[in-house]
Amino acid sequence: MSALLAGGPLEMLSGAAARVALVDLRANLLADRLVPYLGPGLLTLEGASPMPTSPEEVAAALQKRVPVPGRIRGNMWAVAQYIESHRHRRTLKKLMADIFAAEPHPSDFHRFLAGLPLGLVVDSWYDGTLAAALAETGRTDMVDVQGMSRATIAEDRWYRGFDHAGRAAEPDGAHTLVYTPHGGIRPEGDVLVSDSDYVEVLTEIDIQTPIPEEVRTRRATRGFLFLGCRFHDQMLRTYARQILKRSAGPHACVAEADRLSLNERRFLAAEGIALIDMPLVEATQLLAG
Repeated sequence: MSALLAGGPLEMLSGAAARVALVDLRANLLADRLVPYLGPGLLTLEGASPMPTSPEEVAAALQKRVPVPGRIRGNMWAVAQYIESHRHRRTLKKLMADIFAAEPHPSDFHRFLAGLPLGLVVDSWYDGTLAAALAETGRTDMVDVQGMSRATIAEDRWYRGFDHAGRAAEPDGAHTLVYTPHGGIRPEGDVLVSDSDYVEVLTEIDIQTPIPEEVRTRRATRGFLFLGCRFHDQMLRTYARQILKRSAGPHACVAEADRLSLNERRFLAAEGIALIDMPLVEATQLLAG
């Protein structure tokens, strides 16, 4: 993956160079040298999604159910915090479960990933579509490790692991480890979504405590491939930066360059993430072969 090794200024590959890079990325996925880092953009690969596909859409869905002050409208974390503070955490949890109640329908690309012998996948959204794709295969060698608030679950831990049937499981015995850093709606729904959830985590994430040790071990020999992700908010950039920390690299991100904000471009450049300038649908088709 020599074409993706550059750091410093943003490295961007378009056209034929992007397609060549994707051939290389596919080979590294098949060889388990890359960690797919999945965002909500993947939910629209095969049409509209019945679930929200961005923090802004989650905020809009919450605002339909609970009136919130105008100054925080559109900010998922602040809206969730307002509901938690004024209606109780149980109400927020129930609303999030309702918003993401639709049954996950994996795309062909999700099924492609589920069939690979990957050691680690990061799923950065709440929906659980990749876990559903893995369950479809009949595989029993995966564990989904979901980030949680210690205060909410009243335990001295930052995450819990679940097997293919939703039972408690430890991550170290899994062939495929799915890391869901913001939590998942299924099976328990104790997601990180409010400002207070993240205040707690961000106090320690710089020293990596909230990130499972098994995730840290597996990333040390792999690079990351970002698919369907946006980094237009500082929270999203902070989490990705900490998950990338001490990984082997190299890293790449599929996105259309003209849709990225200046902060997103700066983030990719600072972290040495090469930009594959291509529509996500086209890129995933090339990756799946």
